Amino acid sequence: MSDRSTDPVTMEALDWFVRMRDDKVGAQERRAFATWLAADPAHPAAFERAQSLWDRFDIVEPEYRRLRRAGRLGRRDVLLGGLATLVAAPVAYVALNRDRLFATYRTGTAERRSFMLGDGSRVELGSSSALAVDFSADRRRVVLVEGEGFFQVAPDAARPFVVEAENGSTRALGTAFDVKLLDDSVAVTVVEHAVSVTVGDALPVTLEAGWQVSYGPAGLARPVEVDTAVVQAWRQDRIVFEDVPLDTVLRELERYRHGRIVLMDRSVGAMPVTAVFETTNVDAALATIAATLPVRVIDGGLIAVVYGR
Repeated sequence: MSDRSTDPVTMEALDWFVRMRDDKVGAQERRAFATWLAADPAHPAAFERAQSLWDRFDIVEPEYRRLRRAGRLGRRDVLLGGLATLVAAPVAYVALNRDRLFATYRTGTAERRSFMLGDGSRVELGSSSALAVDFSADRRRVVLVEGEGFFQVAPDAARPFVVEAENGSTRALGTAFDVKLLDDSVAVTVVEHAVSVTVGDALPVTLEAGWQVSYGPAGLARPVEVDTAVVQAWRQDRIVFEDVPLDTVLRELERYRHGRIVLMDRSVGAMPVTAVFETTNVDAALATIAATLPVRVIDGGLIAVVYGR
């Protein structure tokens, strides 16, 4: 998931839009809405933006109608969360799907796929992942466009095997390793032998088996020792969290869910989560989170909204 934060005016406009669509809205609330519109020149423009989101995306109104027919509580929260998620969706959707279009291999939601490359190397792609392969006479280059991949590299001294993700590259030194791309952050974990990780103009970092290094817009982090079995749990349809912030947990779970998960309350985003979830049943994972943490989850089918209690 991309950054869900929006400016306060946008959030106010989305909230007013949802409230004004309620059949039970009264005269007092309509007057308050008129006052809000007149209070700042930016308010009418923000409200028009909310209207355009409703008009443009067909996943919102059918879900809203279904919730109203069912008499579900929290329908306003579900719709508001969905519209907030869609604020930045057009650009992100086009850019991501353009990259996926040119990918050699790709997986859908909750799908894992294993295959062998032309050089004999084996790759396993996780859920919602995409990989582009570019082999030539003097190099073996693959690009992780999205998601996560596990690589078991066949030896070939004449052609280095390099996995690129975001602004970094991982060169195999005769090895098996995992690369995960979540938003704009990349984590490289070595399971066998070693790799060399290069980010931007920084000097390469050699990583041995049992170690992980992450990088992103802030650069390369310090390598840490990890349990490689935990890192590879996704290959057995499980995902393990050990004191992982709730916001990160939700972003991970969203990769395995047919629909969006929106954290509307950033004050609970840093709450640590320790759990083992089955990637084949994300709704059960969300129910467990709601039962064990001071949060509530409103599941609208296409959109699940998470709030602090």
